[in-house]
Amino acid sequence: MSAPTSISTHGFVRVAAVSPALHLGDVSANVQEIATSAVRAAAEGCQIIVFPELCLTGYSCADLFMNAGFRAAALEGLGELAMLLGGQKALILVGLPLEIEDRLYNVAAVLHEGRILGFVPKSFLPNSWEFYERRWFSPASTLQRQTFTLRGEVIPVGCDLLFTANDLPACRVAVEICEDLWTVIPPSSQAALQGATVLANLSASDELLGKAEYRLQLVAQQSGRCLAAYIYSAAGAGESSTDLVFSGHGMIAENGGLLAEAERFGFESRSIVADIDVTRLQHDRLHSASFRDSAPAGPAWRRIGFTMGGAAATPLRRHIAAHPFVPSAAADRSAACREIFAIQATGLARRLRQVQAKTLVLGLSGGLDSTLALLVAEDALKRAALPGTRIVCITMPGLGTTSRTKDNAGELAAALGTELRTIPIGDSVMQHLRDIGHPEGTHDITFENAQARERTQVLMDVANHTGGLVLGTGDLSEAALGWGTFNGDHMSMYHVNAGVPKTLVRYLIAWCAEQPAFLAASKVLADILDTPISPELLPASATGDIAQRTEDHVGPYELVDFFLYHFVRHGCSAAKIAFLAGIAFQDRYTEAEIARWLAHFLQRFRTQQFKRSAMPDGPKVGSVALSPRGDWRMPSDLGGSLG
Repeated sequence: MSAPTSISTHGFVRVAAVSPALHLGDVSANVQEIATSAVRAAAEGCQIIVFPELCLTGYSCADLFMNAGFRAAALEGLGELAMLLGGQKALILVGLPLEIEDRLYNVAAVLHEGRILGFVPKSFLPNSWEFYERRWFSPASTLQRQTFTLRGEVIPVGCDLLFTANDLPACRVAVEICEDLWTVIPPSSQAALQGATVLANLSASDELLGKAEYRLQLVAQQSGRCLAAYIYSAAGAGESSTDLVFSGHGMIAENGGLLAEAERFGFESRSIVADIDVTRLQHDRLHSASFRDSAPAGPAWRRIGFTMGGAAATPLRRHIAAHPFVPSAAADRSAACREIFAIQATGLARRLRQVQAKTLVLGLSGGLDSTLALLVAEDALKRAALPGTRIVCITMPGLGTTSRTKDNAGELAAALGTELRTIPIGDSVMQHLRDIGHPEGTHDITFENAQARERTQVLMDVANHTGGLVLGTGDLSEAALGWGTFNGDHMSMYHVNAGVPKTLVRYLIAWCAEQPAFLAASKVLADILDTPISPELLPASATGDIAQRTEDHVGPYELVDFFLYHFVRHGCSAAKIAFLAGIAFQDRYTEAEIARWLAHFLQRFRTQQFKRSAMPDGPKVGSVALSPRGDWRMPSDLGGSLG
């Protein structure tokens, strides 16, 4: 294996949300706790570390905030903390009360290498039910100055501060405080439009029944709405329990997904760490027209540069799914399969209602894709409620067909009560090859494609003869690779599997096998799932087994789908895809194997666009699709490489 790689090289930033053990009202003790926690997080490679609201004093100090000596102690404690953290390259955010021109503000101080880079005041002050912050603090809207001078250093202050990493420009940090998130238009929404990719919230939210779940939804949804990462750090159980209880609820979310969540209700210091992908967020913003068209309010924010340096090395503190198209949890996977199957079936039903087809014609090979297409067709007919419409399955034994797939096709059709016709193509293909002067015994691409086109001709002609519609069976992974014969199995009248990647096809069939409507076919479905993937266009082995295995030519489909997802969905470079695949498949494939199949995938993806440009209609089912009319447009004559 190669040496550990800096995660920042690939656009990742390691962040932490810390809820330190609180010594209510004891600034000196809090400074030590915060410093200790910050140093510990920095030692883990954290580059942004967020502490709770008013953590230097404690949130629940109430009227003590009006005491001059107490406020002075907090400011002095901030200076001491900056000195203690002088050697740390991490961006560290802490909360304290700050007096500016006869008003007191609840602020976040942003520290870096012993300097205070800026103060960000709280915009919205809760002042109802258990909260009464306006008794002591003023909202940011009353601020008259843009700077604050501390020990002779002029420090920016305001809600318009954007902290930008010089060594990773995609990392731009903005700050809001607790209640700000709960408002109609949170300040972080404007921050995102001003360019912030990382949103930090210093909070002191108390606990009530059901509030934690709602808070989590707020954080996740705001990260999704803003196409940003969101770091939320809340005050812990050391706050006063006079009327309220605090839990130290920490969360890290990214574009709608939760990366980490802290265990609540602890008195000791607690932290959560995750690696956020700021270049992925940048890509999503480039891809989102609605984000680009949302104009930021007011003048451009002030940008304050800092250098993270000391970038964290692997291992990545983030789960990289080996099968990104497939939910990992069984319950989620079942729900996803149900939804995808419904999308496929409804799309086909809509097309059937439109064309009033008398039959659905389907080439049934006994393989995965045609099996899924048949199961979808069965459901679609029920949804379409078209009287007299029936499915006509055709098995077309060719020069490479094995008895296993042929028998499975027959058993599946019988179990479902579907008409099955057998139309051998061997003689017609051999006659055609003789007609064009193809040398007998030469098993080249012409030999293979002639069979695929003959099968398609049979299907089209039967559809014409029966007043039907030819149902395509190829999947999303095959479209990405161009693994299909142009104007052969590449063509149909509706491409029902067009949006389903190969790794998901298996789970959909397995899910169908458990559904009441398909229980009679469960045994043969199990054998189909266990059959090697093959187009069966080359003669079988001497023992009658499948000799042509697709994955020997295009690579393992789990790698293909991984590459496809990260290339199309997140716009990753080849280097980043290889980095992520090395993590996701570290126990299955070597770096050399990943590099080989990635290069092969990118080459095929680049050269096979001409097939996708002419692909039939078919439903999109997930975030990745390759329809030339919708999701993916690319020149068919593209030069160079995609690496």
